[in-house]
Amino acid sequence: MARYTESVCRLCRRDGLKLFLKGDRCFTEKCAFERRGYVPGDHGQARKKQGSDYGVQLREKQKLKRMYGLLEKQFRGYFKKADQQKGITGSNLLLFLERRLDNIVFRMGFAGSRSEARQLVSHRHFTVGGKPVNIPSYLIKTGDVVAVREKSVNTAKIKEAMEMVARRGLPPWMELDKANMKGVVKALPQRDDLTMPVNEQLVVELYSK
Repeated sequence: MARYTESVCRLCRRDGLKLFLKGDRCFTEKCAFERRGYVPGDHGQARKKQGSDYGVQLREKQKLKRMYGLLEKQFRGYFKKADQQKGITGSNLLLFLERRLDNIVFRMGFAGSRSEARQLVSHRHFTVGGKPVNIPSYLIKTGDVVAVREKSVNTAKIKEAMEMVARRGLPPWMELDKANMKGVVKALPQRDDLTMPVNEQLVVELYSK
C-alpha cells in the first residue's frame, strides 16, 4: 500500500501549523515547526503568495488527510458517506474520522500519535467491547469500551503514551480509566467538541465542484 515515507515534520511546515504527527516531540522545543515555522524548501521563507480559491480548498483537504493519516481513496470514501447522510456534510465527515478506532486510541492517550495508534491497533493490542479488533478504520459507537489487551498492558509505547495524557488532555465526550487501561466513548462528539484548526466547509466545496 502507498504511504508517506519522508519527514512528517515537513507536512506541518507545509500546512503552516502543528498537526501533532510525532507525539511527545511536538510538545517540546525539538519540534521542527517551532524551530522553522516556514514552508520547507530552498525558497520556503520567501513563499508568501496568496493562493487561489482552489488552492486554499486543496490545502485544507490535504491538512485534514494528513492529520488523520489517510490516503485519497480512503478520504474520498468517507466524504461520500458523509454526503449521503442527513445533516451537515462537513460535520458528518469529521465525525466519521473521529470514530475511527486508531483515532479513539490516540484520543484516549494509549498512543502518542495517530500513526502509532494505527500500528498498535494492527498488532492486536486493543479490544472493543471485550473482543480483539485489529482494523484501524473500525468505527466506534456510543457506549463502546476500548481497552488494552491484558497481554499488552506492559507494552512500552502504550505506557509511555499514557504518561502524556495529562499534557494533551482528554476530550469531554470520552472517559478514561487509567488504572485499568480502558476508556469508554460516552457520546459521539459534536462539532464544537472538535477543536482542530480546520475548515471542513472548504473540503466540501472542493469535492462539490
